[in-house]
Amino acid sequence: MSAIDALYIFDEHNNLILDHVYTNRPPPPSVILPLYLQQPSPQPSVLYLPSLDPPTLLYSIIQDNLLFITPTSSATTDPLVVQEFLHRVADALEEFLGSPLLASKITASYDVVAQIVGEMADAGVICQTEANALRDVVETGPGVLKNLLGSIGASGAGPVLQSGGSTTGIGSASLRPQIPQVQSAQGSAIPWRRSNVRHTSNEMYVDLVESLSVTIAPSGRPLAAFANGSIAFTCKVSGVPDLLLNMSTGGKGAGMGSQGDQLRRMMERVVFHPCVRLSRWNSEGILSFVPPDGRFALCGYEVDLLGSESPLTSASSGKNSAASLGLPATIEVNTGLGTSGAEFEVRLAPSNNSTSTAAASLQSNLSRSAGPFKSTSSGDPKAPALENLTVHVPIPAGVRNVPDLRPSRGEASFNPAEGSVEWRISGKDFGPGGAVLRCTVQGPLSDDDEDTSGVLNGMTATTYDYDEDNGSSTYQTQDGGEEQATANGTGSAARSVDKAERKRELMPTSATLSFSVKGSLASGLKVESLLVDTKKSRGLGAELKPYKGVKYLTVSRKGVEVRC
Repeated sequence: MSAIDALYIFDEHNNLILDHVYTNRPPPPSVILPLYLQQPSPQPSVLYLPSLDPPTLLYSIIQDNLLFITPTSSATTDPLVVQEFLHRVADALEEFLGSPLLASKITASYDVVAQIVGEMADAGVICQTEANALRDVVETGPGVLKNLLGSIGASGAGPVLQSGGSTTGIGSASLRPQIPQVQSAQGSAIPWRRSNVRHTSNEMYVDLVESLSVTIAPSGRPLAAFANGSIAFTCKVSGVPDLLLNMSTGGKGAGMGSQGDQLRRMMERVVFHPCVRLSRWNSEGILSFVPPDGRFALCGYEVDLLGSESPLTSASSGKNSAASLGLPATIEVNTGLGTSGAEFEVRLAPSNNSTSTAAASLQSNLSRSAGPFKSTSSGDPKAPALENLTVHVPIPAGVRNVPDLRPSRGEASFNPAEGSVEWRISGKDFGPGGAVLRCTVQGPLSDDDEDTSGVLNGMTATTYDYDEDNGSSTYQTQDGGEEQATANGTGSAARSVDKAERKRELMPTSATLSFSVKGSLASGLKVESLLVDTKKSRGLGAELKPYKGVKYLTVSRKGVEVRC
């Protein structure tokens, strides 16, 4: 059984804003924090501290720049359970205090925060972690702190909240954080849904979001392509509704069993909210559930966009194969351009509907978009909308500067701190002709000094060669002149090869693409219907017709990598 000793929350400046002890005598925050910060960044989520007595395991997460730390000295604690507990605490605080989670919100609502962390674990044992169900047991409102002070016999003067999360009453008596005894009705029989839910307008929304992770070889052949998706559900329906969500693969895997078999075969590594009935999913491929009240994550999954029939060794795979992945644009990076070989070019072209022979063999396993992508200013509301198109080009560490950036569309900038070139193009500017970015790189100062003429730090620098062939070398003998000419030719060729090699080291080796497409999913998943099972539902009222809406979103946050 998991035993959580304490919960510490620090703000973005590493100041303690909450200190809640569950059991035992855990190490104080002043000891825990330096041991955590001395680890190289990024700090591990699980840290073993054998120097403490007793040896302690330290679990941590970062949410909205707030650091959540939980120490435990129990050797039988499941690490995944503790990590999930920290995520549930952060979700519960967002449920009550709002998102994003700020340090000022926690310090200003400590009476509510103390109830939340006290209800979620009792004497170190995790108990109630559903943020929605905590609404039945956590008392909110302006009179909570007054009721707390009245129950312990203190005067009406409010306690002072210190940085350690403790409160100090009047006089010298110390008052530790207490959980007020909330006198409420018995909680709901459904642990993830609060009781007596009432809404004036009955609404239900389904949001399907997929994040792409694609790697493309220099030849244009996709090496790996995955879509990590999640189904976010928002339910604002009175009573206890029992819902049925039917989905389809959009034509993918046709002829491979029933629709449920196709769906289960395509959606890999599926994780569900506890409200989903697994038996119905395993037998029919239908999501049957009683939802929590409000917004929650119904399901998470992964889709292999290439499938098992991907022709990775096919000689016909070309640069057009990347367009078959349903990407809104393709990238091509050319390096070593210009007279000195110090320039590179990034070409961004819109994907077309035509596919190559290799792409056609992949089409049965890839996305089906509703049509060509539209810009944000397009008048077609049904076409997928392309937004936030951004190209990041990592620059090698040997590059001193990128002084010349010439984009044909959009805006480009070089960030020396991150070592990358960022190129942003709005959806309305990205047309059928595509866009081109041409950049010039500067290497170390020693490399620039080898040029006969150049610009260094804004000033012109010119060097003169006094060994020019002007006939003044008559003092050399004929044989010695031939040997010297041969040596000069060999040395010049070696220097040219060495200089070309150094220029190649300054060229980028990859580029990443970021974008968002509203109205389309890379996997092709679609919601066919969302039904309310009136026979199993309770307290819905007569002739309930909740408003239902579905949204699709495909995003890539530097997830599409093109190697060159």
